[in-house]
Amino acid sequence: MRRFFPIFCNFASKFNTLMKYYEIDFTLTPCTQDAQDVLSAMTGEAGCESFEETPTGLKAYVQQALYDEAALRQVVDGFPFDHIHIIYNVREAEDRDWNEQWEQEGFEPIAVNSKTDNGRSIVIHDGRHLDHLQFDDFLFAIEIDAHLAFGTGTHETTRMICQQLLQMDLQDTAVLDCGSGTGILGICALKLGARHCTSYDIDEWSTDNTRHNAVINQVDDQLTALCGDSTLLETMQERYQLVMANINRNILLEDLPRFCQVMDAGSTLILSGFYKEDVAQLVDKATELGLQLSTEQHDGNWTCLVFRKP
Repeated sequence: MRRFFPIFCNFASKFNTLMKYYEIDFTLTPCTQDAQDVLSAMTGEAGCESFEETPTGLKAYVQQALYDEAALRQVVDGFPFDHIHIIYNVREAEDRDWNEQWEQEGFEPIAVNSKTDNGRSIVIHDGRHLDHLQFDDFLFAIEIDAHLAFGTGTHETTRMICQQLLQMDLQDTAVLDCGSGTGILGICALKLGARHCTSYDIDEWSTDNTRHNAVINQVDDQLTALCGDSTLLETMQERYQLVMANINRNILLEDLPRFCQVMDAGSTLILSGFYKEDVAQLVDKATELGLQLSTEQHDGNWTCLVFRKP
């Protein structure tokens, strides 16, 4: 059974109060990994915050105040796999502090390789599960203390972007990390030689967590973390040689024009947080904006796209 933290979510209030949740138990027939992944993405866009795979499908959790039965029904009726039959049951979830549970459990160290012959690899860890970890085997380590934020390296999309970064020459570049979560991508870029990283996230907890992790990894003097959405880019004067965004398809489609406005000629845009089925739509939009696709990478059904601005 695999548990995974959300990419698409509205996090609990920073005062750490327990919120009331519904548990939605989906049964998929047949139950496949691709179907589970796509369902988690679609229900995430409909307001669900965290997910747990089950032998027969998926459990999703949504704040009771944000639950939208019509949106959920639209997800099920519009599911793109015609051969998958979906039924679901909604009930009140047990009162638990889900984020506290995640923080207490942590995660095992994750090795990320460049997937090229340059031999570069890094390790991402939580500072606790360090038994038998040989740091000399890696170019560097990133310690992530995840507080209510996505981005520990456990997810395919985070790993793919880190793999792309390991293949790049980032020396003295200015980097923009859109939807920073824990700040892991910006921290990785800085450790690979970037001059400065500006990051933003709509969630204040994530912004604070990015700053916290920057301090842990000793790059806080090179990282600026802002709270807000892509409208922040409209007033930015700096131009970036690398822009990264690990967000869902709909937000990427909306934000792509703003990304392009802050990119230098010759700069790189790395996108992830979506599925193979979303590639054509994202490539069409990026091409319309003058970007050129240079790399398409997959991990299961998750996808990472790399574009260049001529």
